[in-house]
Amino acid sequence: MRTLVVVDDDLEGRRMSALRSNLPPTSALGVARRAQWRSLGIPANELDRPKIAIVNTSSDLAACFAHLDDIVAVLKKELRAQGLLPFEIRTAAPSDFVTSAGRAGRYILPSRDLIVNDIEAAVEGALLDGMICLSSCDKTTPAHLMAAGRLNVPTVIVPCGYQHSGLAEGREADVEEVFLLAAQAAVTGAPTDDLIDLADDAILGPGVCSGMATANSMHVVAEALGMTVPRAAPVRANGARMWDSVRRSAVAMADLIARDIRPRSIITAEAIQDAVRAMLAVGGSMNTIKHLQAIAIEAGVDVDVWGLFRTLGRQTPLLASVRPNGPALIEEFDDAGGGATLLRALLPLLHGERPTAAGTTVAENAAAAPAPDGVIIRSLEDPFGTDPAISVLRGSLAPGGAVAKRPVPDPGPHRFRGPARVFANREEAIGAIGDGRLQRGDVAVIRGIGVRGAPGMGLTSAFIFALHARGLADEVALVTDGQFSGLVNQGISIGEVSPEAADDGPLGRVQDGDVIDIDLSEGRVDLLVEASGLAAREPYRPPVDRDSGGGMLDQYEHLVQPLGCGAVLCARPGLCDRDDTETPSLEDA
Repeated sequence: MRTLVVVDDDLEGRRMSALRSNLPPTSALGVARRAQWRSLGIPANELDRPKIAIVNTSSDLAACFAHLDDIVAVLKKELRAQGLLPFEIRTAAPSDFVTSAGRAGRYILPSRDLIVNDIEAAVEGALLDGMICLSSCDKTTPAHLMAAGRLNVPTVIVPCGYQHSGLAEGREADVEEVFLLAAQAAVTGAPTDDLIDLADDAILGPGVCSGMATANSMHVVAEALGMTVPRAAPVRANGARMWDSVRRSAVAMADLIARDIRPRSIITAEAIQDAVRAMLAVGGSMNTIKHLQAIAIEAGVDVDVWGLFRTLGRQTPLLASVRPNGPALIEEFDDAGGGATLLRALLPLLHGERPTAAGTTVAENAAAAPAPDGVIIRSLEDPFGTDPAISVLRGSLAPGGAVAKRPVPDPGPHRFRGPARVFANREEAIGAIGDGRLQRGDVAVIRGIGVRGAPGMGLTSAFIFALHARGLADEVALVTDGQFSGLVNQGISIGEVSPEAADDGPLGRVQDGDVIDIDLSEGRVDLLVEASGLAAREPYRPPVDRDSGGGMLDQYEHLVQPLGCGAVLCARPGLCDRDDTETPSLEDA
């Protein structure tokens, strides 16, 4: 373990006096801060130390966060041992399974940006010198990385691990399986007597969901970007490697402060590209696209993440097949070397000389990782497949892009053409499965639920699970400007269509009976309607009875940028000027 050693007292004094947190000691604010901090028991001789925010995204609402307070106590001790002065700050703590109950789940995506603003208010308001972020559930990791890019103070991300699941104990279900079974039972009317028992056995400890859905995907993204210590993700929550990562993160934090290494020197265009490669290689969550775009925007990096997924998807083989995308448990992926071994296998395709928060390069980290075992994590020469698990589509229906998620390996089908059946929300679409309005061969269009239309982005996972329960997953396609869970990889489901209906995208002018052509192999989703005829139609108008709550979601509607900008609340000038009217070919993307 590296330890920060100061050998020049004069240099150390100059470094301390240069810290932005050290206000003139007799100024009004300097005196007031001293009074506050001395009353907390902080020794006078520690007040000039680098002040580090421990960003604790904690809550009693979900298992995702149940262990974070215990981590804070250890991390404070480790940071003090490195000569740093830690301060715990707290933020909002959303859980997709819990805080999705109100307003049809529309608080979930906006909570990501709420966390970013929480962090800014505390860290910038107090002029702290750096931060260690305890990352857990789906929206916390992207929020922490976005805040790192925005504030550009030395930062280390600590992925806090996945939960011990029933499946890992040889039982019947994890939380993802219970969620899927419950959604299907709601449609089919199947007996639910055993669901309670399954739910009670699904989660056996703290941490995030145990598959390669959004949370673990974003943990791997953080390591791929270089914003963690090596071999930080995925790890068992409260496991030995998690605690080792916590302790090494404190050492890394001291080194970053000493050398004044900031996130914008780590989160570069090359880093974003390497993170995209990692997600394609592991079959990660489709939600990582908008999150990586948002991270790039906040870090001031001019890169089209949607375009990267589109082009690199055909150049990046699948090296892992982890639930829900394949059969392997997250524990098996972890034990095989996890994200570090994945990056080692991918190294010939990566930018190996990039710096990381650990003070080492990507190549140096990869050299220290276990080699691919050829079973859970394969080599570039012997992949699970070469079809992209995350496909970015474009075409006349989605000139700005859309996303499809596929299993690993992908059995098909890859092509679907059928008449549109238009719905205003997922409940209406689910009802149409049962009453015959939605038939085999149809394309269900659920629109008006994008980031501005919902507002907050509506969830359509329940509709996809309903199709699966009725045996229609390959017989009915979905096209929506809403989102679906990182668990979804069934059938032909196209989400996050951009421009969304509320921004007068083509999706808003679709009518029942219009033919929609989806070609995953070619990366296209087209509306077979003449452009002149489409332009003559009335633009989309949201329902007059739409309820956005009159609070946070109303504010979000007026501030949110399009998905092409990562749905951030404040776009950096010049970084969101892409033309969403073009429909480039796959070769030109």
